[in-house]
Amino acid sequence: MASAPLELSHVTKRFGAFTAVRDLSLTVPQGSIVGFLGPNGAGKSTSLRMALGVLGPDEGQVNLFGAPPNIDTLRHVGFLPEERGLYKKMSPRAIISYFARLKGMSAGESRKRADELLERMGLSEFARVRVSKLSKGMSQKVQILASLAHQPDFLILDEPFSGLDPVNQQGLEDMIIEEHRRGATILFSTHVMEHAERLCDSIVMMARGRKVFDGTLDEAFGALGRAVLIGVSEGFDLDAALRPHGFETNEKAGDTWRVRLPSGKDAQDALRAAIDAGAPITSFRPEDAKLRDVFVSLVSEAEAEDLRQTLAGSAARKAA
Repeated sequence: MASAPLELSHVTKRFGAFTAVRDLSLTVPQGSIVGFLGPNGAGKSTSLRMALGVLGPDEGQVNLFGAPPNIDTLRHVGFLPEERGLYKKMSPRAIISYFARLKGMSAGESRKRADELLERMGLSEFARVRVSKLSKGMSQKVQILASLAHQPDFLILDEPFSGLDPVNQQGLEDMIIEEHRRGATILFSTHVMEHAERLCDSIVMMARGRKVFDGTLDEAFGALGRAVLIGVSEGFDLDAALRPHGFETNEKAGDTWRVRLPSGKDAQDALRAAIDAGAPITSFRPEDAKLRDVFVSLVSEAEAEDLRQTLAGSAARKAA
């Protein structure tokens, strides 16, 4: 399919007076793995439901493979909802086969596919056991397998790692990579930054219903700002020493200073400037940026901006 698997253009969704998603635009390119990140209540699940046509936007346009979500485009999509739910009296084999048939596979193909997936996830011995007899983790793996049984072109996973232990989380990461290598485009929501760091080509961050970042991991780290950690002894004032060289420090923990690296400067430039200033250096380490730090920074900025807008609106109403 030539069109991007998913395009949202200026999409807004309200529930009464509450705006769950506000003017959201994003594109999921063909063949990519995109992380959809945000705290609980950021609007991620609502956005994914609009992407699938489960909810209609109040404003804006949703295109799935170049057209509004419909029965034909949805056949190319596999979806794992945040709210887990399986038919308790059915077996894992029957459930996976059933969902595969809903997407167009024949009975024989769907049963063969179910057997392959259950074996790959170490669930073969439970293939014909009622779901009600399975553990929570096993049930979740069954639902994940049901979402990708028909080998979809586009896989949407809403908080797929929730409820899985570390071993099974790793197994799911491996499966996502396998599906991507097969050719699937993948969009998954999560609030666990480590999964996104390991898997994603790009990320979209949401906060309070609006997009606060859309880009690559490198661009995300750039939004936080690069820095180097320099330790000094004898109570040396590193901030005063480095400012004439164009560097600023914005944090200090004991005798270790966090030195911001302005555009065009790298860690070695900061070290050279500290040496030239006569700093008694005890340690030196380029900061290892984490996506979690970017996330916290951008979400906090979004919340602060919303608070400013709310206060400004309240003041305007009082003045009127």
